[in-house]
Amino acid sequence: MCPNGHTLCLPCKSRVNNWCPTCRNELGNIRCLALEKVAASLEFPCEYQKYGCRGIFPYYCKVKHESKCRFRPYKCPYAGHECTVSGSVPFLVAHLRDKHKADMHCGSVFSHEYVKSNPNLAENATWKLTVLHCFGQYFCLHFEEFELGLAPVYIAFLCFMGDDNEAKNFSYSLEVGANGRKMIWQGVPRSIVDSHTEVRDSHDGLIIQRNMALLFSGGDKLNLRISGCIWEEK
Repeated sequence: MCPNGHTLCLPCKSRVNNWCPTCRNELGNIRCLALEKVAASLEFPCEYQKYGCRGIFPYYCKVKHESKCRFRPYKCPYAGHECTVSGSVPFLVAHLRDKHKADMHCGSVFSHEYVKSNPNLAENATWKLTVLHCFGQYFCLHFEEFELGLAPVYIAFLCFMGDDNEAKNFSYSLEVGANGRKMIWQGVPRSIVDSHTEVRDSHDGLIIQRNMALLFSGGDKLNLRISGCIWEEK
């Protein structure tokens, strides 16, 4: 406020070139404690109220809460192309099923087959996403090809449809093999807060070199069966 007690908000202060528009006195950095007390007493609903959050917060806590709110919308985790849809987990599950035709699986034990008749034409390929439902939660099973250095490799990994803290309550394993050989990966699912490219580029999953994938497939055609399970950590 100015020395005569006229109050302005910060944007107004910058617009009037630091001069009080009422008395033309120069504005200092005088705090209006009465208004600060009023502001501190005001409470606001969370921005994600429409997604189910019922919290009411003082203005100085609202932003921090919203950065971690469990009801905040998540981006669509589909890897086939850039999808701009976002929403709650139940909304995204329905979206993945209806829009992207994701495979739906119920249970903590699973097995899925990934086929490509000509692997040499599968550069940066992605396969259909699988949505798994178990322990009252949803998970996404990704499988795609990318280059590690100059070598083409495949990666399979699991993502948790929820926040990071909840994801740490679960572990999973993936297994692929044939002809007397086997590869096993065990890890913690990443939250879909991280994009599938972030998870892939950090190599946080089961990585299979193409020559090994073809050995498991028994020929020149890619035919991998990846099995796995999810369990809840106590």
